[in-house]
Amino acid sequence: MTWQPLCTKADLVAYSGVAAWIETPEGPAQVALFYLPGHATELFALDHHDPFSDANVIARGIVGDIQGEPVVASPIYKQHFRLSDGQCLEDETVRLRCWPLRLESGQVLIATD
Repeated sequence: MTWQPLCTKADLVAYSGVAAWIETPEGPAQVALFYLPGHATELFALDHHDPFSDANVIARGIVGDIQGEPVVASPIYKQHFRLSDGQCLEDETVRLRCWPLRLESGQVLIATD
């Protein structure tokens, strides 16, 4: 795996999303980063692109939980996506790509392949 530095943990906003550009073997991509302090997994990354509205808005969604599972609601049509695996809760045929993250000495790194 190739790990690419994104930002520092201090750059993230608790219980909110932040959009970022990354370089992948397929070309540039936009990701939505979420920081949920106190959860078993605190950092999540999903595709920033909302397939229902065809807009890059997922990082601007509302973070919450459904039955204890962390989710983000798209700010346009309000579909919910699980942060753990990107699955849309309203349409089982739709799933956002999830990106592996790790934290090293306060630096957030993302796997790009």
